[in-house]
Amino acid sequence: MKKILCAIFSVFLFLSSAELFSAESKAMLTDEELDYAELVNTIQDVGSPYLKGDYAIFTSKSNARHIGIAFDFEGFKTIHSFKIKKFIDMEYKEADSIYFYILKVPKNVLEINYRLIIDGLWTVDPLNDETVFSRETNLVLSHFNASREIPQVTEKISGGKIRFVYKGKSGQKVRVGGSFTNWDSWIYQMSEVAPGVYQFEIPLPPGKYEYAFYTGINSFPLCTANVCPIKSGKIVERRDQVLITSFFPVSFNFLTLFNNLSKT
Repeated sequence: MKKILCAIFSVFLFLSSAELFSAESKAMLTDEELDYAELVNTIQDVGSPYLKGDYAIFTSKSNARHIGIAFDFEGFKTIHSFKIKKFIDMEYKEADSIYFYILKVPKNVLEINYRLIIDGLWTVDPLNDETVFSRETNLVLSHFNASREIPQVTEKISGGKIRFVYKGKSGQKVRVGGSFTNWDSWIYQMSEVAPGVYQFEIPLPPGKYEYAFYTGINSFPLCTANVCPIKSGKIVERRDQVLITSFFPVSFNFLTLFNNLSKT
């Protein structure tokens, strides 16, 4: 019963702490920050690391002054400090506390080797029985399997290219167009690389682009603050009309697809 009460009141503690948020500040947080806060609220006890979506969660007992963690994919060059979560009982007194660190796992990282730094001492994770020996560092490292399904999305890839990805019915002829084609939808046709998965790669200079996918005379358009659908079936921009499409609710898809490109 005491543990349940502690878990309940831990939420109130975080809402009142500087690192978490009031109702006013919550509206200003990014999706990633909101995801982080939700993950923090799910942590209730210490244990071996675990994966939740694209995040790896590490925990430790609060019997040290400072705990850090360093990862092999960063060359162990950066020490990330754990944060502390406190549990409050019915009398608003601290009943328990634990250390935690939440890592957003890089997209192409499927296995994580790491070391903890507990009060300055580099060591393996005492809560994780999985270890590997690294010949490169000549050390025993804690090991964590971060295998997960990585969805294919439109993104920047190597060589300054953008890979456009569309998912729909198999056997279609899908095209892509946008501000980089002056909204000409007949220039680039996508290839079906898997059933219902279409891709097209093109080099684009750094900048911000708007785009839409097309099949036949129908478009699967971008919806932004400036480009919005109306019931008549037209896609209208505030300055001028940029897309016209037949409006079929069954096949009409919205894609919020703003691409911010930066130099690599």
